[in-house]
Amino acid sequence: MSSRRPIRIANCSGFYGDRLAAAREMVEGGPIDVLSGDWLAELTMGILLRDKLKDPSRGYARTLLPQLQQVLAPCLEAGTRIVSNAGGTHPTALAEAVAAMASSLDLPRLPRIAVVSGDDLTAGLSDLLTTGELTTLSGAPWTPSAGMPVGAYAYLGAAAVRAALDAGADIVLTGRVTDAALVVGPAAWWHGWRDDDLDALAGALVAGHVIECGAQATGGNVSGFDTIPGLDHVGFPIAEIAVDGESVITKHPGTGGAVTTHTVTAQLLYEVGGPRYLSPDVVARLDTVRLEDLGDDRVRVHGVRGEPPPPTLKAGALLLAGHRNEVSFVLGGDRIEAKAAALSSAFWSSLGGRARFADTAEEVLRGDHPDVPPVQRLSFVTFRAFDPDPDAVGKRFGAKAVELALASVPGLTLRDLPGPAKPVAVFDPFLVPRDAVPMTVTLDGQTLEVAHPAPSTAERPPIQPAPPLAPVPPPSGVSATVPLDSVAAARSGDKAGDANVGFYAWCPEGWPAVDAAITEDTLRAALGGWDGPITRHPLPNLGAVNVLLHGFLGRGVAANLSTDPQAKCLAEALRTTCVTLDTAWIPDRL
Repeated sequence: MSSRRPIRIANCSGFYGDRLAAAREMVEGGPIDVLSGDWLAELTMGILLRDKLKDPSRGYARTLLPQLQQVLAPCLEAGTRIVSNAGGTHPTALAEAVAAMASSLDLPRLPRIAVVSGDDLTAGLSDLLTTGELTTLSGAPWTPSAGMPVGAYAYLGAAAVRAALDAGADIVLTGRVTDAALVVGPAAWWHGWRDDDLDALAGALVAGHVIECGAQATGGNVSGFDTIPGLDHVGFPIAEIAVDGESVITKHPGTGGAVTTHTVTAQLLYEVGGPRYLSPDVVARLDTVRLEDLGDDRVRVHGVRGEPPPPTLKAGALLLAGHRNEVSFVLGGDRIEAKAAALSSAFWSSLGGRARFADTAEEVLRGDHPDVPPVQRLSFVTFRAFDPDPDAVGKRFGAKAVELALASVPGLTLRDLPGPAKPVAVFDPFLVPRDAVPMTVTLDGQTLEVAHPAPSTAERPPIQPAPPLAPVPPPSGVSATVPLDSVAAARSGDKAGDANVGFYAWCPEGWPAVDAAITEDTLRAALGGWDGPITRHPLPNLGAVNVLLHGFLGRGVAANLSTDPQAKCLAEALRTTCVTLDTAWIPDRL
């Protein structure tokens, strides 16, 4: 496209199950050039694969269909392109369903629907294993952790999305691509970027990462939620990306929520690792990002530098590792600890003991607080189990819980009736040489092969990180103990078996306090002595420290038996601790 004005890319989905009305709201709320949406996550791919194994015509996120039904006509009339990864494990089937739906509508013309393929490595995985080219994320040889996978998918980049738009597609449907590729691809198409336009691509990558999770960029799940207006119906984000990759994150006027440096920083830190943010198209240096609040729900993202992409693609195998189940009881009154212990002993012994299962967990949520009226002092006890044998956690597991209804401690009832065992698809990540992964675009019955990006190998000047938000003053020698939540906001999430927590300062001069407060000792104390590996990544340019807790989530969300398997609550829980800081590093406004 020849236009050099910024492209306006609106997001309408951050996950499978997001607001059904969001697409209509984004199309009707104001002019946009591209409607994008992210439906996929590690857990979602397992759900969609199970759908496909049950019914070969499924395997995609079906919620896209009612959303498109609401907006397809106005998008075609306005020339708004639609880009979605809702194809999941079967984008071709989704394209067929969209075409059938479109033919039943009163449209000015039928849409041209492109399908991006190449991410599905399942059929060729045995051959790839034979070559020995697959590695773990740390570089060691990779083999499946629990038998041969039932599915394996590589994370494709933006090149195929761009190629589909270049070929004239109205709708681009993909399987497993990187979340931000849904934004980088349209931006590269609009501005005509080359593979060597690394800084522009990196800027678009950061913008894509900010808006990929929908309302998390516009006030959803933000520390200090009570300062966010219209939280009952938060608007979805828009990225306005200029020809140099600089962007403005915003939302439609009059919608709920807010776009501020706080909401954008929180999402920037969500589910990332160190300063180098890898993608198949470019490596964005997060330590170069600068944010500027322009007011009126507009935040400028600038200064982003890019490096050439790695020679490998991240991929993941889905292993049907077993089944899980849980039962939950309600306990009333006091002596909860003793009641829970008696209930635990009776339940597990009736099943042959906890050692009978591959993994178990139990949790007591206490409600016996003295400031609560006696009739409201209800506590919850939950027992969970995982095992390769579905019968071990099947009907008998729930039946033994029911049998205790009249035969255990006083003040006891089941919270819900027990359900059947649920299959667990574990996500096992690995790296695959990108040259071993073909990319194709199918449009109008024709298939186009797409090359992976090939930026120049010429040496580039080293990239210098941006300066910190505020300088570190010399220590005063006087300490004070303050709540961590008064110093730092935070957001957390999962990266396979790792948990990510990004802490950031409430104000620029608060950066030294965050840097001093987020130490390994502070984290371990707040985590109850958890002894796994911790990696700390300071990002002074964002006033932030990003932390990775390696292995904190075990084998990942599907197999994790905790109440918070995706670490969504972890950041806010950690912020309740207190930290001792030099008073010179505590902002006056606190």
